[in-house]
Formats: sequence, structure tokens, C-alpha cells
Amino acid sequence: MAKASAIAKKRDLILAPVPAYQVNWSTEMQQDPRKMSQGDKENALQAVVQAAIKHKDVVSATASANFSGEWKYFASSEGSYIEQELFSTTPNFNVTAKRGDKTASRNYAMPGGMGGWELVEIDGMSSNVDQTVDEAIELTTAVPLVPGVKDLILAPSHLSLTIHEIIAHATELDRIMGYEANYAGTSFVKLDSIGKLKYGSKLLNVTGDKVRPGGRATVGYDDDGVKTGKFDIIKDGILVGVSTNREVAHYIGEKQSRGCTQASSWREYPFLRMPNVHLEADPKGPTPEEMIADVKDGVLIEGTGSFSIDQQRYNGQFGGSAFWEIKNGKKTRALTNVTYNSITTDFWGSLVAVAGPKYWRQFGVGGDAKGQPTQGQAVSHGASWCHISKIMLGGAFQ
Repeated sequence: MAKASAIAKKRDLILAPVPAYQVNWSTEMQQDPRKMSQGDKENALQAVVQAAIKHKDVVSATASANFSGEWKYFASSEGSYIEQELFSTTPNFNVTAKRGDKTASRNYAMPGGMGGWELVEIDGMSSNVDQTVDEAIELTTAVPLVPGVKDLILAPSHLSLTIHEIIAHATELDRIMGYEANYAGTSFVKLDSIGKLKYGSKLLNVTGDKVRPGGRATVGYDDDGVKTGKFDIIKDGILVGVSTNREVAHYIGEKQSRGCTQASSWREYPFLRMPNVHLEADPKGPTPEEMIADVKDGVLIEGTGSFSIDQQRYNGQFGGSAFWEIKNGKKTRALTNVTYNSITTDFWGSLVAVAGPKYWRQFGVGGDAKGQPTQGQAVSHGASWCHISKIMLGGAFQ
């Protein structure tokens, strides 16, 4: 492959230097599911299902937890010998209700990520059964959105996909340089945008993070043998950094990789993949209830849904999984057929409030595809609740 690729080579490969490491690294977890009995795990999940199906309008309920382990060994001619043991947990709790001839489903929002049984949130499922059921029933009465310019209150469970598509992808340096133009696309961000581009309002602070516990892309070392860390992408609304690896760092004059190389398996080519990309909470931010109280005409959106985005990550349209009308500071009725349009910099420029750290949570994307042959990636995007003002809302995808 190297000999064939060299025929079309346009420039010499320049790799950023990296120290040699001899280390073992493991995912942090509070409760290892592999040390629990199968019966204990099944009984805990079944109890949640039993509590949900006692409600007369519930037609089905499911609770599950999927686990994945990976052992990875990296050795390089530069002297690194890195062993990593990675473990991820993906929980789900879903309720489907029926009223009359209408059915609707509601998920209890759980992030999942790198970690153990603690991420299943059994206590959270149990204590939120009634609310999850009530919201599933309420969604059976949802009415179509009347299109128009409205305010948005966006939950962390929804923001994960929006952050992923119009921040995380747009700030991958290989995309900016055109490496992915044939498949995944390019970016409206340019090299000279760094340090200059006003990406959003001053409340927009975004970090790239491969070290925060629980993040789906959290590892000790990337697949170039680079020790991972955290870095700024957007500071006070201004683009200040992008995701890099050893291969592309020199394009922005940096001598160190930011540790963003990943391959799906030992047999795949390792290349630049986004880190966990987080929208940081406002230390002095309001509560979600206070944000809702400030909205005269708007929509609250939770969960992810259909989306459409251009190849440069500049024009997009996003849906969700559950919607509520907000009128005169009150959350009123459930809605359906909701999407919003976004021009990336205009959308984030309309960010007028970010809730405080207490409400920050990281949710994830499990199947991000990139590269040819295509490789998948799981990655987390954390956020607190956000208030976006005066955005065009229309009907949902069909």
C-alpha cells in the first residue's frame, strides 16, 4: 500500500515527534460488569421494565445494557510499548405508550460511555419510570409545529449531535486540508480562520478532550502512541484550535500532536478522528427552568433525530426525539414535526444562555463514519442546556 501510494505522493510526510512510553492504561470504572453475576444484572433491568408496564397505557418497555471490551497493544520503532484495556457501557430504557389509535415512545436519557455498570444508572431508571411513562403518554397527543422564527431551549441529549456535526467535524484539520473531500467532505473553516473566526457568541466555549472520564473517545494514548489530553477549540466565541495528529500538526505550525489518531481495529489504517468535543457550561449560568421562563415563544428539544448537513458543515437542518412548546415562559403541550435550520456561525452566534455546571452532561454518537474504507467511531459531546434565540423552525423530515 505504501509503495502504491508513493506514486501519487504530492508532498513528503512530516510526523510530529513523540516521546517513547512504556505503560499500561485501563478505563476507569466504579463497578466492573464482568465481576457481577448475570442474574443480578438481568434482575435489575427487569425490575425497571416491570415498574413501567404496570401503567395501563404502556404497550411495551425495554431496558438493556450492552458492554464492549477491547485490548490494544501498540509498539513503535520509536520505543513505545503501550498496552490499553478499554471498556464501554451502553444502557437504554425505552417506554412505548398508546392512547386511542396513537402510539409514542420515550427514552430515559443516559449517556453511556467508557466505564462500567455505574453508567447503566439503574437508580436513575427506577426513580424516573413514572416521568418517562407520563412523557410517552403525553407525546401521543403531540400536535404539529406551526413553522416560524422561534427561540430554542436545547437539552444536552439533543446538543450532542448538533455539536458533533457543525463543530467537531468542521474543526478536524485533515478535513480542513481536504483529505476527506471525496467522502466525508471538507470544512468551511480555513487555516487562516484559527484565531480570527467568530464561531459564535462569547458564551460559546468548546474543548477537545480525550481524558475526561466516561467519554466515549477517552483513552490514555492514541493510535500514534501520543499521550492524550485536553485543548481549546473555541474560546469566548473565537476559533482558537483544531483537532490534529502527528501527520497534520505541521500545517498549523505545531510541533506536537493533540492525540487524535484512531483506527477501528488492528487491520485498519489509523487516521485523524475527532476527540470528545464538549461545549463547556457557564459558571454563572441560569437553571433550565430560568431559561424557559425567559422564552416568550419557543420550543424545547430533547434527544436526537434526523438531520441533514452540507459537505462543508455550514448549512444544516436538525430534528430531535421529543419536543414541547414554550409559551410566555411556560412549557405547555407536546409537539411533533419539528426541525430547525442552521447556518453554523449564525446559529452559535444566537447563543444567549448556557446553563451552569450542575446541568452539564456528555452524550454520545456511536457510529460516526469516516475514511475509505469506512471506519466507525464512538465519541461523546458534553453540554449544559442552551438557549438559542430567533431560529427558523419548520416541518420534520419525511
